[in-house]
Amino acid sequence: MFLGTHTPKLDDKGRIFLPAKFRPRLEDGLVITRGQEHCLYVYPLAEFERIATEMTTGTTTTSRDVRDYQRVFLSGASDEVPDKQGRVTIPPVLRDYAGLSAECTVIGAGNRVEVWDSAAWTTYLSQAEPAFAERSEEVVPGLI
Repeated sequence: MFLGTHTPKLDDKGRIFLPAKFRPRLEDGLVITRGQEHCLYVYPLAEFERIATEMTTGTTTTSRDVRDYQRVFLSGASDEVPDKQGRVTIPPVLRDYAGLSAECTVIGAGNRVEVWDSAAWTTYLSQAEPAFAERSEEVVPGLI
């Protein structure tokens, strides 16, 4: 499980250091793709393969929403292998999608890692935290 918040820098070559505690699960390969709210999702390769298989075999392409989601999610996917120092290159199309600058925020989000431009993360968090703090009904049924 990926947890926590980290603030690595994006270098001039479009590389980012993965947080040390995330590296063991990602060192054999990972997939970076478009996430929602204009962040990037980073999955261990096996987890991405599981999701992609479910997405393509457990759904029907007769639904336009399904086709649209699959196209956006899968067409932006890039498989990568971190280098010996734990750096991974984020392709230009994905850096542009997420609006990444040198200042990045990397968060653990359970089964995935998310990469955000730090300013976008700060804005998102300031908007999402009040609703989280005031939530009185269950968002995930049976959880809390």
